[in-house]
Amino acid sequence: MNAIESAEILDPGLRVRFRDGREDVFPWLWLRDHCREPDSYDTRTAQRELWTANLPANVSADSFDLSKDGTTLSVRWRDEDLTSRYDASFLAEFVLTPGQHSSPRLYRKAESWDTAKVQNSLAPVAYTDLETSGVADMLDQIDRLGFALVQGCPQDPASVEQIARGVGYVRETIFGGIWSFESNDQMADTAYTPKALRPHTDSTYSHDAPGLQLLLCLAYDAEGGESLLVDGLRIAETLRETHPGEFETLTRIPVPGQYLGDGAHLVAERPVIRMGSDGQIEQISFNNYDRAPFRLPDADMSDFYQAIRAFDLLANDPDMQWRKVLAPGELIIFDNWRVLHGRSAFTGYRKMAGCYLNREDFESALRVSQ
Repeated sequence: MNAIESAEILDPGLRVRFRDGREDVFPWLWLRDHCREPDSYDTRTAQRELWTANLPANVSADSFDLSKDGTTLSVRWRDEDLTSRYDASFLAEFVLTPGQHSSPRLYRKAESWDTAKVQNSLAPVAYTDLETSGVADMLDQIDRLGFALVQGCPQDPASVEQIARGVGYVRETIFGGIWSFESNDQMADTAYTPKALRPHTDSTYSHDAPGLQLLLCLAYDAEGGESLLVDGLRIAETLRETHPGEFETLTRIPVPGQYLGDGAHLVAERPVIRMGSDGQIEQISFNNYDRAPFRLPDADMSDFYQAIRAFDLLANDPDMQWRKVLAPGELIIFDNWRVLHGRSAFTGYRKMAGCYLNREDFESALRVSQ
């Protein structure tokens, strides 16, 4: 438990020292804006009632009171008949280090992996367990490893929807909601062929790429067709350590993706490695198949090609990949903002079903399950 050791009134705000050694000065206006008293905050809806713009810019406090156990801090405001109470755990969540931007983030237990590590970390989830603790176990593995394997699913697209709705709601795309596919040369997508698919993320042509993807094997009477996953987080970490210039290039240059066909022309762009405001890796977005034509000044273009070469060679290194021929009834659910997926070429008959989920729905389900 976070507890407060002491506090001190300063001109810019309230200095708070925590018993774990951390300290910070919380500005008066920030404290007043985050008041949780009834006139300022609706606990039922978790919405701010306070009209922030109506506060005086020089708002400040007369005094404060700290509970004996250090878990509650009360602030008495100057020129207002109001005392605001703050939990120490709430304030501790927003302690800043120099240059840091603090905002509520999904608690990430991410463990980057290569082939050797993931073999010892993955624990398949039984479909029958999803009625009890299985969903939480599945979400935990997706949070840690970026994917989970579910076994014993009914060989019907309806089971994809049932698993998806245990997390959020099915996202409609140009492919529909719940979709199934096999070799079909009428579709404008390589996924509908028996060709090998090198590791990639989906929907680089969408401004808000789906957060999760589900793929269920419905039928398999073939040779080949091995599903493969690669941890984009491990690729990015490796580049940052061994090729920092290429890493910087991939965080800086926005890359356009497009889907052209089937009566649609979708275009969006973002860097291969998108960084969050806190300096952490937020999203991996790489699909060499769907990269749209674009040109940069010669030096930048050269840097870009060198950077994606380094990235893509790591993605195609067998020592970085988890591989498995999915048997009928086996489903993989993976983080499309982190994990690249692909498959080996195959001959014969292979039928899959799947769907997408929004990123925010996954994050919501994970928070609720913790």
